[in-house]
Amino acid sequence: MAADQSHAIVLRTTEFSETSLVVTLFTRDFGRLSAIAKGARRPKGPFEGSLDLLAVCRVVVHRKSSDALDLLTEAKLHRRFRGADRSLARVYAGYYVAEILRLMTDDHDPHVDVYDLTISVLNQIDGVGDVASTILFYEAQMLRLLGHAPGTDRCTDCGKEMATTASRIPFALATGGIVCANCAPRQHQLISVRNVVIQQLRDLVDSKTSLPTLVSAHVYGELRAVMSRYIQTIVGRVPRTQYLLPQSVQTETLPSASNPTEPTA
Repeated sequence: MAADQSHAIVLRTTEFSETSLVVTLFTRDFGRLSAIAKGARRPKGPFEGSLDLLAVCRVVVHRKSSDALDLLTEAKLHRRFRGADRSLARVYAGYYVAEILRLMTDDHDPHVDVYDLTISVLNQIDGVGDVASTILFYEAQMLRLLGHAPGTDRCTDCGKEMATTASRIPFALATGGIVCANCAPRQHQLISVRNVVIQQLRDLVDSKTSLPTLVSAHVYGELRAVMSRYIQTIVGRVPRTQYLLPQSVQTETLPSASNPTEPTA
């Protein structure tokens, strides 16, 4: 087994034995991987404090050539996620980032741009960025980088260029974007979306900046609903932390929770 080094974000940990964990990581150089961290559950084990959810580490992994789990032998903590120091909104946004990154990527499929985007977004969540806008920006950019960007200029069924002057536009979840009036009746998962919401979605997907801009309050609710349903269609399930996302921009308020513990998958 060759030892590989990379920077990594901790996405999930699962108990493996009395002393060990299975850790899901998203690495900058090798993409998503799962590895056994032997001794990680010991009080003074070799990974003490470095494998918390969303911690950023420098890791050493012995990658297996078979389907067996890789072996994590070292994790040097670079930064710990501190959303819990600020608010539940930031904690749950971090949980959602971890879940959506895990659901939308494949094992051993590197995406340096996705890694860098995630680090930038986590900095915003840890800092003073608006949580609601930051998550929408993250989702839109993730969709673009992974080849799932919603179509907002042409009919995603027939390819016809569409004039977006109508007040509402049909959006087909299965085809991945807007559809023309001729193609709309053939769609099974169709929603009607305001033109202004489609424009905001286009701006988020096409954004060339590394920092998210504040999403307009009057479009946020509808855009949040469209994005949630579209991502559900792509990943084939409802992300478990999706319901915890903010219901409006510039808010720290989320559904109540008696104990903000890490959700399990």
